[in-house]
Amino acid sequence: MSKNKEKKVREKFNWKKEAKLAPGYIVIILWVLFTLMLLGWIIAASLSTTGDIFAGKALKFPSGLHFENYIEAWGSGGVATFFMNSLMYSIVSCILLILICAPAAYVLARFTFLGNKIIQTGFVSAMGVPITMIVLPLFCIVANMGILNSIVASKATLMFLYIGINIPYTTIFLLTFFANLSRTYEEAAAIDGCPPTKTFWKIMFPMAQSGIVTVTIFNFINIWNEYFLSLIFANSDALRPVAVGLYGMLQSMQYTGNWSGMFAAVVIVFLPTFILYIFLSEKIIGGVTGGIKG
Repeated sequence: MSKNKEKKVREKFNWKKEAKLAPGYIVIILWVLFTLMLLGWIIAASLSTTGDIFAGKALKFPSGLHFENYIEAWGSGGVATFFMNSLMYSIVSCILLILICAPAAYVLARFTFLGNKIIQTGFVSAMGVPITMIVLPLFCIVANMGILNSIVASKATLMFLYIGINIPYTTIFLLTFFANLSRTYEEAAAIDGCPPTKTFWKIMFPMAQSGIVTVTIFNFINIWNEYFLSLIFANSDALRPVAVGLYGMLQSMQYTGNWSGMFAAVVIVFLPTFILYIFLSEKIIGGVTGGIKG
């Protein structure tokens, strides 16, 4: 076959392939446009007044831009407390999750010992247990310990629960990365006299960076948006994260009517996860596909 004919065959094949994918592209484009329109309206509403919102003029800004909505939401609205609580819960929990799960995943992936498969199966099974099945026993235990009235103890309890619930997922996720890493580096380190623990922290842990970053982002977003546990265990504004705090603000809107401040609070709460997606989207995609390909 000549080069021209071969080129025409390839172009025809590519055209047919693109034609088959066209409906998928259209659906994605429509979804992206809808999401952008929705986010744009929320941002516009956060810079408007409650009167403009109910008059349907949020996008026109007839009374100008009201950046004071953000100042009011952050201060008197209580968003600052909820924001800092969620930030502390998410950061501390994510760090401890990596410190606990990374060594566990490495041992399960690299060493053969009695009970290895049982432990892995247990982690996979634990991922399928609904949180509603364990929350009542957990609450009874915590209540009997008498720590619900202490702010420090309650915050530590919430972080402990976040860590415990996400350990199975994080361990299984990282196990895939460590299982796909070459053993050559460990063998070279052993020849140089490097002990296994030092080999893990100095060599293997940095090599699994893409997986660690990816699972940390997922854990951060899950903990940041978590609602059910914090609704039950956070019994005061000093403990509540953003999800429960925003729900409380929404309930109070029927009395205050400050809807523009509410939308400003939504934008503030949405910013951390949005920034993560914008700046770390390539790492997320690379981490997931890397874990699958090995």
